[in-house]
Amino acid sequence: MTQATTYAFNGDADGLCALQQLRLAEPGEATLVTGVKRDIQLLQRVQAGAGERVTVLDISADSNREALLELLARGAEVRYFDHHHAGELPQQPNFASYIDTAADVCTSVLVDRYLQGRHRRWALTAAFGDSLPAVGEALAREAGLDEASTRRLEQLGIALNYNAYGESLSDLHFDPAALAEAMLPYADPLAFAADSPVFQQLWQGYETDMAEAARLAPARECAGATMLVLPDAAWARRIIGVLANDLMHAKPGQAIALLSPKSRGGYTVSLRVPKQSKLGADEFCLQFPTGGGRRGAGGINLLPDAALGDFADRFERAFATA
Repeated sequence: MTQATTYAFNGDADGLCALQQLRLAEPGEATLVTGVKRDIQLLQRVQAGAGERVTVLDISADSNREALLELLARGAEVRYFDHHHAGELPQQPNFASYIDTAADVCTSVLVDRYLQGRHRRWALTAAFGDSLPAVGEALAREAGLDEASTRRLEQLGIALNYNAYGESLSDLHFDPAALAEAMLPYADPLAFAADSPVFQQLWQGYETDMAEAARLAPARECAGATMLVLPDAAWARRIIGVLANDLMHAKPGQAIALLSPKSRGGYTVSLRVPKQSKLGADEFCLQFPTGGGRRGAGGINLLPDAALGDFADRFERAFATA
């Protein structure tokens, strides 16, 4: 039995599958702190001190800096696995960093490295969900999976990622903490996909919502940049991430921006940029007060209504290729 751990993890596929790998490898008492995809300042909700362990998965250290420093000052032991913009990291003996912002990694891949491939099927599931299909395919080959099994884990990754998007937990099919507990008994994600009704519910919801999304038309479009403004509806809030990923693969030379209205005004922004872009998604989104992400994918938690036109103009200037 290992040390009791508080896990603060992003509620998307990458955070969930990173968590699953560690909980399988390190069974023991766990406290889960998570939320919707955009709920990333999770360390503010963690109360831990000397002799207590905190593991952080798939949330930016830069966005959690103050709370992280407070945890370390209280003597908590903190492990940090992430692939987002981190900024300057603490140099303290009770802080262990496993952070890599390379474009071809996700947090679950970093955990896979840490665990030396012990639960690789969960890592490749996350890679597919986090829109890293080439990484997922490579890991599937290393794991010796056949084509049908690989495609099923691709679907599972997409479904887990789809579940994380929403303005609040009420938009989601499952609270990510409850989803994590449903996953825990399954060492093999193929068994989870086959046996748990959770996957079937998520996949049916995904297909229904994406059928609605197929009717959308761009609000702004030029060579190199496409922007869509989604309707104020729960289904639209749920598909913002997976739709952005789908459009990125369908239009590999385009930067994709999806904007979803928030109930109290303003928009949530999800941004994807092509590999050849000189400007990373994180760099662009960090120009806005609540923006961040990684090179290929970023977002803005709150874009004010008054800033919509400015955002659209800056987006086109930054990514237009003609």
